[in-house]
Amino acid sequence: MYPNEYRYTKEHEWVRLEGGTATVGITDYAQHALGDVVYVEMPRAGTKLAAGKSFGTVESVKAVSEIYAPVSGEVTEINASLAGAPELINTDPHGQGWLVKVKGAAPSEITTLMDAAAYQAYIAEKEKEASA
Repeated sequence: MYPNEYRYTKEHEWVRLEGGTATVGITDYAQHALGDVVYVEMPRAGTKLAAGKSFGTVESVKAVSEIYAPVSGEVTEINASLAGAPELINTDPHGQGWLVKVKGAAPSEITTLMDAAAYQAYIAEKEKEASA
């Protein structure tokens, strides 16, 4: 369910580094918690992101949630498809539902994030706490 080559944050974002570009999105867990996504607010290309800081919002039928940058760098591309089809986040959160591409992300920032197994364990613990 969670691609092994991705890294994950406790705020439920994912990042995939390919060459010098990091692709960022929200996880399947996050999109399930949000419900049907109806709008996404993202930064413009050229915006500088700082790891751990908010860079946009995802609006669903349930709530508006902040999106946090898993890595620092400059936005080189936003997923323009989301403007007309924000539901891509629900149907394919780890693929077509990506949010932004960032250049200049330090590999050291990415290696400090959770791998797929650690993220799944983190989610399991959160769900256990919620049901207690």
